Amino acid sequence: MWRVTGPSGGTLYLGGSIHALRSSDYPLPAAYNRAFDASSHLVFEDDPKVSSEATKDLLRAGTYPKGDNLKRHVDPRTYGYIRRFFALVNVPEDKFAKYRPWLINLVLSSPSSEHWQLGIEPYLTRRAAANSKPVSGLESPKEHNGVFVDLNDREAEALLLILFINAGHEGSPGPNIIGLWRGGDADALNRLLQDSFRDFPSLGRRIIDVRNRNWLPKIEGYLRSGHTYFVVVGAGHLGGPNGLLALLRARGYKIEQL
Repeated sequence: MWRVTGPSGGTLYLGGSIHALRSSDYPLPAAYNRAFDASSHLVFEDDPKVSSEATKDLLRAGTYPKGDNLKRHVDPRTYGYIRRFFALVNVPEDKFAKYRPWLINLVLSSPSSEHWQLGIEPYLTRRAAANSKPVSGLESPKEHNGVFVDLNDREAEALLLILFINAGHEGSPGPNIIGLWRGGDADALNRLLQDSFRDFPSLGRRIIDVRNRNWLPKIEGYLRSGHTYFVVVGAGHLGGPNGLLALLRARGYKIEQL
């Protein structure tokens, strides 16, 4: 959690989120509730008020039109691997082949509903509703979905391959992500996120760095608004040379970790 102060005195709270948590991860670090209480507006990557319809749009966009299928859009070796994987979990070919690679990635990597509902965004959304605090998003539904919908075939295939490649690297114990998050180590979390794209760095730049730069004008607008905003994004977006903290520092904002 960081407090960002502008040259004219505007204040904003910037928090890193873990999108899915366990009940044992509560209570959240006290800084989250302090930032919430000190703020008049809450902002996430996308607006939860329209997320249901945006999800339906995403599912429609991720489904091939009749007469088309996954086999026609990925390397035969990739398709063979995916077919063997789904055969192991008893999913028929006609059930998965109608989906684009990026949607298969989202489905396979999504946390359980229980853990998702325990994530920071749902928790803060419930608090905002109870306190009649407005909630909005840094990205419109079209922009948020466009992270995936606008991928070409090669990029979409790469995103799915990343999921399987990273799963193969999990044989050795990895860093404690929750521990890094609780310790406020934004740079380490960013390295983990960037490292997940090590085989396809251009895709990582598109999904992480480009979005950070796109969010910056809105964040600066919040700082000039005369209101106190609490902006919550994935923790991996904060640290590193292209993270939000570095971008804001470079523009002359004062950054204080809480």
